[in-house]
Amino acid sequence: MIIAGVDEVGRGCLAGPVTAAAVILKNPISGLRDSKEISSIKRETLAKIIKEQSIYSFASVSNDKIDEINIHQATLLAMQEAIMNLSITPDLVYVDGKFIPNIKVNCKAVIGGDKLISEISAASIIAKVHRDDFMKEIDKKYPIYNFVKNKGYGTIHHLTTLKESGYTSFHRKSFKGVIV
Repeated sequence: MIIAGVDEVGRGCLAGPVTAAAVILKNPISGLRDSKEISSIKRETLAKIIKEQSIYSFASVSNDKIDEINIHQATLLAMQEAIMNLSITPDLVYVDGKFIPNIKVNCKAVIGGDKLISEISAASIIAKVHRDDFMKEIDKKYPIYNFVKNKGYGTIHHLTTLKESGYTSFHRKSFKGVIV
């Protein structure tokens, strides 16, 4: 049976896309757990190992699309696209959380799955590294927001900068705090 895990990152951010990854592990990988419980250095190391030892894909939904369809629908869309982008179709997909995407693949929602299922943990890790890399790139264009550090989340500095300087083309205008 081919099992995949899918998870998303960036759901609560004020800027940038929501990004999902889907992972089918070829072999067990030690040290997998929720990406939020791992240092950035360890995440980067594990992400390289995961990419070498799995079949994986990414999908991102832009901040503009998030504003158009809402974050919940955007998250499900990113997950759906990540699953569809896999080079092989899994028999079962474990999805982190309470909701599953609308897709013709057998999916099972697992609350806290990023702590329980290796495939979801792996998806959590590579999705986080992938999205963080994107935020580091847009930080080069908009360094005042400190995306390299806050990754688009609503830190005090980020919220203060939004009040003082306004928003960028990467901000989610439907999110509280972006437009004041």
